Amino acid sequence: MPVPHDIPAETALWDTYAESAFDTEAEPSFCWTQYTGHGPGPELLGTCESVLEIGCGTGRALAHLAQQGVTTVGVDLSPRMVQLATERWAPLGIRFEQAEVLAWLATDQSQYDAVYSIFGAAWFTDPSRLFSLVRGRLTPGGRFVFSQPPAIPGAYGPQGMYKGGFAGRAQFTYRYSYRPAVWERFLIRAGFATAEAQVVEAPTADHIGTLIVEAQT
Repeated sequence: MPVPHDIPAETALWDTYAESAFDTEAEPSFCWTQYTGHGPGPELLGTCESVLEIGCGTGRALAHLAQQGVTTVGVDLSPRMVQLATERWAPLGIRFEQAEVLAWLATDQSQYDAVYSIFGAAWFTDPSRLFSLVRGRLTPGGRFVFSQPPAIPGAYGPQGMYKGGFAGRAQFTYRYSYRPAVWERFLIRAGFATAEAQVVEAPTADHIGTLIVEAQT
C-alpha cells in the first residue's frame, strides 16, 4: 500500500531545511557521495547537453554543470529553496522550478539527456511511480543516475523519517530503501534497458557508504 505523503506538510518541512542548509557563499560542486572529494563525479551522466535534477536542493551540482556549458533545470518541492537557489545561480542560466516531482514530470514535455538525484527526490519518492515518469523524460540513450545512503540491513521499503529532532512539532517524510538488486528490478520494470546499483564504500572504514544507481534507456 502506498504511504500517505502529505505534500503541504512536506513542503513546510523542506522550507525549514532550506533555511539551515543553504549557504550563500558556497561554490559550485558535484559529488555523488556525502564525503567531499570522494567517489565518482558527473562523468556518470555521460556526454550530455541537457540535464534535469530532481530534488535539486541548493543547486550547487547544477551550477557545476552549467559552468561546463550544460543546459540545466532543477525541480524542488521547497519554495524557499527554489527562491534561494534562483537568487544565487540564475546568472548561470539555470532554470529552477518549484513543484512536487511526480506532478511536474507528468506534465513536463521536455526531453533531457540525463536526469539525476543526489540525496534528493529519488530517495523520497515511491520508485514504482517515479521511475516510469523519469524514463519518459529521457532522450534515447539517456541516463538516470541517483545516489543516497544504502538501506539498513533488514529495513526495506518506505521508511518514516522525522526531521528537526524528536521533540516539538512533528515534521516527517518518507524515504525509500531497498537492496541494490531490487532497485535494478524497479528500473527494468519501468522500461530502462540497463540498470546497475552498487554501494560505494566510505573513505573511512566502518563509515556509511553511498548507494549509486545508474540506468540507461
